[in-house]
Amino acid sequence: MTASGTARRWRWPSTLRSRLFLILFAGLAIAYGLSFSILLLERYMSAKAVMLGTLESDLATSIAVVDRLPANERADWLDRLSRGNYRLVLGPGLPGVPDMSGRGAEIAERIEEAAGHKFPLKIESIPGDGKRLQGHLTLSDGSPLTIDVTPTGVMPVAKWLPYVFAVQMALLVLCTWFAVRQAIRPLGELAAAADALDPNQKGQPMSEVGPSEVAHAARAFNGMRERIAHYLEERVQILAAISHDLQTPITRMRLRADMADDSPERDKLVNDLREIERLVQDGIAYARSSHGNGEKTARIDLSSFIDSIAYDYQDTGKAVSVVGIVQGTASTKPHALRRILTNFIDNAIKFAGAAEISVERKGESDIAITVMDRGPGIPDDMLDAAMQPFFRLEQSRNRETGGTGLGLAIAQQLAGTIGGAVRLYNREGGGLAAEVTLRP
Repeated sequence: MTASGTARRWRWPSTLRSRLFLILFAGLAIAYGLSFSILLLERYMSAKAVMLGTLESDLATSIAVVDRLPANERADWLDRLSRGNYRLVLGPGLPGVPDMSGRGAEIAERIEEAAGHKFPLKIESIPGDGKRLQGHLTLSDGSPLTIDVTPTGVMPVAKWLPYVFAVQMALLVLCTWFAVRQAIRPLGELAAAADALDPNQKGQPMSEVGPSEVAHAARAFNGMRERIAHYLEERVQILAAISHDLQTPITRMRLRADMADDSPERDKLVNDLREIERLVQDGIAYARSSHGNGEKTARIDLSSFIDSIAYDYQDTGKAVSVVGIVQGTASTKPHALRRILTNFIDNAIKFAGAAEISVERKGESDIAITVMDRGPGIPDDMLDAAMQPFFRLEQSRNRETGGTGLGLAIAQQLAGTIGGAVRLYNREGGGLAAEVTLRP
């Protein structure tokens, strides 16, 4: 398989949680495996040293006893003198090969040490599994003696050891998961706080408890949120101050224009002054909406409230209608809600010539009031931008249609003061829908 095929088959996990878990678990598992391997190696070497040491001492004693026994009594003592890893046999034994290496050479050296170099000795490896050795020697009276050696392996492993290993691995997985969870959870909380960040609304600060690094990050985030809110408040105050200060010179200019002789230039000047005045008034309204107007919450009858708004427009000849049945009550700030809906309706009338109002319940307590039109709508990729102050679509929001680009921004600000939310979306079949959701 090529390297590219291997890369396609193996993909690095995409989440930080999975990566940390994989790295920690792999590292701990490798370290644990090395420790276990070293333990087995040490066990093997210890067993080997014990086996070779016992073989030399026991075999030296057995050879000396057999050599001193009368020839007719030696057969009776062979079983007594044999051990688990070697057996004494009278006679020449089995034919073998002299080629030995590794462990066989070590055992051969031990047999030679046990024989004490007193007896002619020949050591051979018996063909087969390669583990069996035979030492052929001649006793003092010329009788042949064979030492049949079968080396033992590592000391047997206890039956309960695999269960202990399984428990240790499970504990390793649990500890790794807990460590990763403790490390990742603050990041999740920070991401959630960043997603919920709204400088225009007072929210709960992020908890600053936990390890020092986490607490420091939380304090930094809370400080950043306060600075953003402060900067926005300063921006709104500057806008309010400029808009307020502009009213006096605009009023003087209006008076002078009204006193001037009638002419096309005078009419153009008056229209420009009216547009500037409308922009200033919307700027003041936007500044006030960002801080609320101190209005208290009251319970309203939705049917009467929506009908009164529609009737006000109908009395001036505007095509505003109520769709569906409106019923029930809601707790809200009536003047703020009326300003939100009138901004929606004004936009619908400007760009579509008519507006429809519908009321529906979402879930058990949320109430959605939607103003719909069949105008050109707004491109989907510009819906979020349309909620920003002074945003205008050049193809529709021009001098003929009017508008300062603050209507939707004011509506969004006021929705925050009444605990609601504003959403824009394009209707099927064309047109725009502006929705304000009231939450209890």
